[in-house]
Amino acid sequence: MSDLTDKNAIALSFAELCSEAGVEIMRIYNTDFENRSKDDNSPVTDADEAAEAIILQGLQARFPGVPVLAEESFAAGFRPEIGTAFILVDPVDGTKEFINKNGEFTVNIALIEDRRPTAGCVFAPARERIYVGGTEAWAGAHRAGDPVRLDGLAKIRTRSRPESGMTAVMSRSHADADTLAFAESCGVSDRISAGSSLKFCLVAEGRADVYPRFGPTKEWDTGAGHAVLNAAGGAVTTPEGTPFLYAKEATEYLNGAFVAWGRPDPA
Repeated sequence: MSDLTDKNAIALSFAELCSEAGVEIMRIYNTDFENRSKDDNSPVTDADEAAEAIILQGLQARFPGVPVLAEESFAAGFRPEIGTAFILVDPVDGTKEFINKNGEFTVNIALIEDRRPTAGCVFAPARERIYVGGTEAWAGAHRAGDPVRLDGLAKIRTRSRPESGMTAVMSRSHADADTLAFAESCGVSDRISAGSSLKFCLVAEGRADVYPRFGPTKEWDTGAGHAVLNAAGGAVTTPEGTPFLYAKEATEYLNGAFVAWGRPDPA
């Protein structure tokens, strides 16, 4: 198996692949594309499939021997033996946002080791914004297809929790009553709506304090954002405060409820 020691180098490799995939994603985004429904009735477009093919080819070349769990391949019936270390891929996270052309979709790649994310990249090609997390976290402006350099991005950290009340970021498409009730119970005083894994990233760069999610997600939806948030000083837990873990083969990688937190200390 490939050497997985240098988490920052791995995260940078993921960023480079996200940027490469972003070129094809944006080419399709700027056309009158059609969307289709998968067997679970979730939407899919040519961009999902084209981007995943680019990413999978790149991962095979860069990380030979490391299993890859990718959304569209999984939907087509591919079930890899994941082991203790594997890579998660969501080629277009927020397909509804892609279809609605509001720019709030991302390309997600994450490394999972011992059930926890240790490196990841979230790239929003329409927003020209990239987030990278290994042992540290960076974010910055980035155009699809351009070279990615960590020294060209700014380091990011979560912010201390404001005494005046927290800001919660919530799903633009999937906020539900349980999520809203949890936010209220935490003393949230302000809310921001966002799509895709950008919600994790808003917490990671200190623009929000908490992201609660009680609706269903899959592991490829959360792994990359979770990795970026971890590297920025945050954490993801269950609502009860226990660690939020991956490699849930028994449920076909379906996540339960989770809460993404910034730093717990008051300002």
